[in-house]
Amino acid sequence: MLRMHTPQTSPPTVTWRTHLSLALLALVYIFSFIDRQVLSILLEPIKQEFGASDTQMGLLTGLAFGLIYALLGIPVGRMADTQNRRNIVAVCCGVWSLATAACGFATQYWHMLAARMSVAVGEAGGMAPSISIVSDSYPPRMRSFAISLFMMGPNLGTLLGLVIGGMVAQYYGWRAVFLAFGIPGVILAVLVYFFVKEPVRGAYEAPKTKPVANAAREPMLKQVFRLLGMKALRNICLACGMAGIAGYGYGVWAPSFFIRIHGMSISHAGLVFGIASGSGAVVGAMFCGWLSDKLTQRDSRWQLRLAAIGSFCAVPAALGVFFWPVSDFWMLGSIKVPVAMVFALMFGFFGAWFATLSYSAISQLVGAGERSVAAAVLNLFITLLGVGVGPLVTGMLSDYFAKTHGTEGLRLALSGVSMMFLLTVLFFALAIKPYKQRLQQMQSASA
Repeated sequence: MLRMHTPQTSPPTVTWRTHLSLALLALVYIFSFIDRQVLSILLEPIKQEFGASDTQMGLLTGLAFGLIYALLGIPVGRMADTQNRRNIVAVCCGVWSLATAACGFATQYWHMLAARMSVAVGEAGGMAPSISIVSDSYPPRMRSFAISLFMMGPNLGTLLGLVIGGMVAQYYGWRAVFLAFGIPGVILAVLVYFFVKEPVRGAYEAPKTKPVANAAREPMLKQVFRLLGMKALRNICLACGMAGIAGYGYGVWAPSFFIRIHGMSISHAGLVFGIASGSGAVVGAMFCGWLSDKLTQRDSRWQLRLAAIGSFCAVPAALGVFFWPVSDFWMLGSIKVPVAMVFALMFGFFGAWFATLSYSAISQLVGAGERSVAAAVLNLFITLLGVGVGPLVTGMLSDYFAKTHGTEGLRLALSGVSMMFLLTVLFFALAIKPYKQRLQQMQSASA
C-alpha cells in the first residue's frame, strides 16, 4: 500500500546529491539508447552475415524490441510507484547490459532476435522510474529543464552509439561493439544502486496532489484506461506515437541510407551522421526545456505549442536529408561531409522537442503517486508504435520500393515515414486546450 506523504516542516532543497542522481540517471538513459540504437549502424554487416532481408532487420530493430518493452513497461512503472525506484533502475540496467553483451555471441538470426528481446526486458524498467525520480527531485519551475537534461540520453546515446560503434565495428567487427557497450553498463548499474538518491514522493507538490492511499489497490488496466480518459494525456500519447514511427524509422535506417546511397563506410557514416544528428539533438533537447520553463510561466500552453512547432520543423529537415544531391559535399581534411548532414543536424535539433516536452507535460498532469505509470503509458505509445512499428514499416516499404527502384527504395521509404510528424502536430494541437484545463483543475483542487 502506498502511504500518505507527511508534509515536511521545511521545503526540500536541490543539492549536489540531487544533481549527481540526475547525472547518473541520465547516464543510464544514455547507455539504454546506446544498447538500443547501436544496432542501426550494424544493420548492414549483420544483414550480410545472417542473409536477412530489410523486413527481417526491421523486425529485429523494431517489433521484437518494442513489443516486449511495451508489454512490461506499465507493470514495472506501477511497481515503481510503490517500491524503491532507484533499485528498480539499477537492476534493470544490469539486466539489459548483460543482454547487450550476449548479442555479440549470436551465431544465427534467431539468436540475435532472442538477445534483443532480452534487452527489451531490462530496458522496460529504466525510463518510467527515472522520470518519476527526476520529477520528485526538482520543483515544478525547474522540472522541464531537469527533464530535458535527462532526455538528452537518446541523443547522446545515438551520437556515441553511431560514432564509437561504427569505429569499433570497422576495426574489430560488429560483435565487439556489443561487448564494448554491454560490460560498462553493468558497472553503471552498481553506481546507480550506491549513489542515486531516492527522493520523497511528491516532496514539491501541494498536499492534495500527493500520493493517494488507495492508488496501489486500483486494478492496473482500470488505472491505465482512467489515465487515457484524460483527453490531454491521450492526445499527447498519440502525438508521440506518430512522432515515434517517424523518429525511430529515421534513426534506425538513416545510417544504412548513407551507406547505400552515399557510398559511405560504417565508420564514416557513424562518425559524420552521429555527430550531426546527435549534437543537434542534444542542443535541441536542452534548448526546448529551457525555453519551455521560461514561456510556461506566462502561459502553460507553450509546453505543447513548442512540441508542435518542433515536430512541424522536423519534416522539411528530414526531406532535406534524403533528397539533397549526393554530389554536394565538403571536405574536412580527409573526411567527406555531405551537405545533407546540415539537415540531419536540423532534424536532430527539432526532432528532440516532442519527447522532452511531452514527458514533462505528463508529469504535470498527474499526482506524484502516478508519475511512473503515466510515463510508462506514454512509453507504451512511443515504444510500441515508434520502436515497434517505425523500423519495421520502413524496412517493409524499402523492400517494396526496391522491386522497382533498387537502392533508391530506402530513400522513398524514409521520406514517406517522415510525414508521420504532420499527424504529431495535429494531435499536439488537439491536446493544448484540455492540457491547460487539466492544470487549472489540479491547481483548484490543491487550493
